[in-house]
Amino acid sequence: MGSIPAEVTFFTSPALTPSLTAPDFLDKALQGVIFDVRSPGEYANGHIPGAVSFPLFTNEERAIVGTLYKKKGKNEAMLNGLEIVGPKLRSFVEKAYEISEGKPLFIHCWRGGMRSSSMAVLLQTAGLKCHLLKGGYKSYRNHILEEFEKPWPIRVIGGKTGSGKTRVLHALQSLGQQVIDLEGLAHHKGSAFGKIGELPQPSTEQFGNNLYQQLSKLDGSKTVWLEDESQMIGKIFIPAEFYRKYRNSPLVVLDIAFEKRVEYLVKVYGNYPKDEIIEAFSRIRKKLGGQHLNKALQCIETGDISEVVRIALNYYDKTYLYGLAHKDTTQITYLTFESLEPYLIAKHLSANYP
Repeated sequence: MGSIPAEVTFFTSPALTPSLTAPDFLDKALQGVIFDVRSPGEYANGHIPGAVSFPLFTNEERAIVGTLYKKKGKNEAMLNGLEIVGPKLRSFVEKAYEISEGKPLFIHCWRGGMRSSSMAVLLQTAGLKCHLLKGGYKSYRNHILEEFEKPWPIRVIGGKTGSGKTRVLHALQSLGQQVIDLEGLAHHKGSAFGKIGELPQPSTEQFGNNLYQQLSKLDGSKTVWLEDESQMIGKIFIPAEFYRKYRNSPLVVLDIAFEKRVEYLVKVYGNYPKDEIIEAFSRIRKKLGGQHLNKALQCIETGDISEVVRIALNYYDKTYLYGLAHKDTTQITYLTFESLEPYLIAKHLSANYP
């Protein structure tokens, strides 16, 4: 446990905890530690990237206090809350010293109410410098949704499945271009096969928080490259406020030969377990059709991965062309490349589409 410095004097009246707007809070918090005092369940559903979960109540305790608030009013809920929190006060202070390591603390709850202000009073009394987020996590969420509405100078890389779009994005980044990897943030490659080899997906809310964190580091006057995606990537949704801008942005479609794409996808998926590939095919069985599905399953069993990929590509190519015909943007450029060389493609894009 963290030790409490000898010079700290308790039971004095600490100065009023400064309350900061979301932009100021996020900016200043770079020099300190963010404490999210909401319940673990609230934190798990969505939190400010980098924030430490420092709950005033457990999930069960929060439910008890909330029920009392609804049935018996604020005073009864507050008294019950004090009874719950009282035995924890020492551990809160010791833990805060251990985590903060002398840095200022930036504290928030859901709406900037009693949970965050109570924790701030306690920790300030213990000698720690604290700041509050005005309006709490809710104000942070409102702030990032407003930021998504900005006219980001987006350029989108499109192309049929297997065109190496993500690899081209990473190559662009290596050339100094501004890039957001939506599939990387979503932990999903965007198709029925997209979760293979990926970590569990974040919640839609957390995806939005992580997306904003990436955008906030970029220069809003320079091009931001993204990969063409539908609004739903696996189980998460791209925030509507951002997706509207994204859908209307200029699109560069990479035209890579069919067999080159087959070769690439065999390298990507060829070593994954058969049961995961079979499960992925089961998700598109109706659209694929029984005959094609049966052939794919047979090829999986015999190890003919190239043919498996061809069957999948025949389906996805039709799907992509249909979606391309219904794009909102009229700014579409088609580029044909003889081979899938991400770095060479990225150099061409960087030079010709600043």
